Amino acid sequence: MNKLLIAVFFATSIAAFAQKQITVEDFTTKNTFPQKTVRGINWMKDGKFYSTLENNKVVKYDITTSKPVEILVDGSTLSPQIDIQGYMFSGDEKKLLLQTSFENIYRRSFTANYFVYDLTTKTVRQLSAHGKQSYAAFSPDGSKVAFVRENNLYYVTLSDMQEVQVTTDGKFNHIINGTTDWVYEEEFSFVDGFYWSPDNKKLAYYRFDESAVREYNLQRWGKTLYPADYRFKYPKAGEANSTIEIWIYDLASQQKVKADIGTEKDIYIPRVKWTANGNTLSVRRLNRLQNNLDILHINASTGAATLVLNEKSNTYIDLEFTDDLLYLADGKQFIYTSERDGFKHLYLYSIEGTLLHQITSGSFEVAQFVGLDEKNKTVYYTSTEVSPLEKQFYSISLDGKKKVKLSQAAGVHNINMSTGFQFYIDYYTTATRPTAVSLYKTKDNALLKVLESNDELARILDDYGFVAKEFFSLKAADGTPLDGYMLKPKNFDAGKQYPVLVYQYSGPGSQNVNNTWGGGHFFFHQMLVQKGYIVAVIDSRGTGARGEKFKKVTYKQLGKYELEDLIAGAKFLTTLEYVDDSRIGIWGWSYGGYMSSLAMTKGGGAFKMGIAVAPVTNWRFYDTIYTERYLQTPQLNAGGYDDNSPTTYADKLQGNFLLIHGTGDDNVHFQNSVVLQDALINAGKQFESFYYPDKHHSIQGAKTKCHLYTMMLNYIQENL
Repeated sequence: MNKLLIAVFFATSIAAFAQKQITVEDFTTKNTFPQKTVRGINWMKDGKFYSTLENNKVVKYDITTSKPVEILVDGSTLSPQIDIQGYMFSGDEKKLLLQTSFENIYRRSFTANYFVYDLTTKTVRQLSAHGKQSYAAFSPDGSKVAFVRENNLYYVTLSDMQEVQVTTDGKFNHIINGTTDWVYEEEFSFVDGFYWSPDNKKLAYYRFDESAVREYNLQRWGKTLYPADYRFKYPKAGEANSTIEIWIYDLASQQKVKADIGTEKDIYIPRVKWTANGNTLSVRRLNRLQNNLDILHINASTGAATLVLNEKSNTYIDLEFTDDLLYLADGKQFIYTSERDGFKHLYLYSIEGTLLHQITSGSFEVAQFVGLDEKNKTVYYTSTEVSPLEKQFYSISLDGKKKVKLSQAAGVHNINMSTGFQFYIDYYTTATRPTAVSLYKTKDNALLKVLESNDELARILDDYGFVAKEFFSLKAADGTPLDGYMLKPKNFDAGKQYPVLVYQYSGPGSQNVNNTWGGGHFFFHQMLVQKGYIVAVIDSRGTGARGEKFKKVTYKQLGKYELEDLIAGAKFLTTLEYVDDSRIGIWGWSYGGYMSSLAMTKGGGAFKMGIAVAPVTNWRFYDTIYTERYLQTPQLNAGGYDDNSPTTYADKLQGNFLLIHGTGDDNVHFQNSVVLQDALINAGKQFESFYYPDKHHSIQGAKTKCHLYTMMLNYIQENL
């Protein structure tokens, strides 16, 4: 062997030896790949400082130096000592609301104990001694704190710590005041259902009557002799929802006024907020099919309503996506987001509801409405103008002119601006490196400091041989271009053939393919790549960042076009010489589990192996708000529910199929997998299944996740 070959041989051997092997424990129980960030930034009102919670202390930092200037409170030195798990400033920043003893209920709901800390006197007082509270919030002037306890709304006057009960009829699984029911929490993404008026004089709040909503029985197995029944109200598609009311309580008179939200009861009130006027409450009203949205202005003294804006859609209005509504401090205008021209954009209206002009426009989406600097009449936002795979940061004048691109580097930028808009933090990532966190001065767009580079993680990733995403494009059956990326083995050889595992989520408005580092189950996928697999990630039609037409093509027929596109993806992969077309698999979680189940049944034959985790198997089993937004009700669109249900095509299952679910899943019920299993059994189909006792939708717990990924790894190695 000549010297050159020997050198190459030894260099290759050393490199192979140096590359560390990823284990399941590395990303479940060991945290070998920690991506650092700058969390919990709370901008202070003067715009020159921020605070954060670290080591049980609330610490004040100088923005320009990023150095701590003061410990505002240390939980370990208080009497009693407090394990601070969250905090909030009063409007004048003279008091802190400290949260401790936090307990989750569902995805966002929780109970906790709260304490009020006075920064002037250095004293601490318990907010209430009558049981845990939820969602405590200062009044704007900091003189009072409102909260929810056991479905009733209360407030405490801090001068004398007197507790006032605003509502008295709250009852579990019956009446809810000041917070939300399960389906609002899950699908409209909020639980704090009460709102202080800007003049501190009134409290507006939700009242839910759940009486007509049917219960779901979730058994909790635990370690007791008999399993415990946990019943909660869960409205499945086509079934009765809660009846919603909006009330306004006057603190001085202790009188309540009911907002006039119309005579139709089968509606949603997805958002409530005060305008700049302390006597005008803004209420958004959405019909059951979610294609007709009204903005109402409620007179807080009388409850009378004025219709300010109406928007209709031939498909649906996705409030989760177009949720930006900002009332200007002058009380004369508001900014609203809409997809009316085919893309999400910003619009300026008069307070009476007259459209003044469109602020942003073009064949791209406004991804994040960062804020409005009213003093300088400048709007800040991120958008997909450069590419659907990127989010770039822009400013534009309120009149829609003077647009400036502030971010320079390709990739995804998420922005957090300071009070007063003097500074901003840019959380920036690309497909080739983890998130970098940088502080900028808005004037002159000047970089002041890199707060976190994640260089240490980059070195660790290099040691483990992590590979970068390789983006590709393919065409759907109708010629629509689709985005995807691959992760290929480090020592990839185009002359060899590799098995491929396709990962997808595919749900409406989602996006897995973008110019960011990481992504869903990224470490698991990198481990598979190390073991000789190619992982391909595909965004089908119906996903986001590419406009209303691309996203809403799946309306009334979820699963149809997504399946066509995933099969097109499998066919595309078979055309690549380095892909073993007899070994293409698919997997997904939640909506992705639905699609992998559908791919293995209705799309039987396209994939050799499939794994479905926590899948919906018939949309009749899922909740009203999410499901009916995209499918209408089962009564109106039965075919939309059954024509693309995996249970309908159980007899067409081909290939090896693994079905996984948590029995404690309050979101996508275990019932989904039970019904699919029953259909597969009756069809004489062999498959494998596994359930996780009492685990919810994310199948929580480090040891549980270790077991889950180990099981999936073994199944993939045995069957792909």
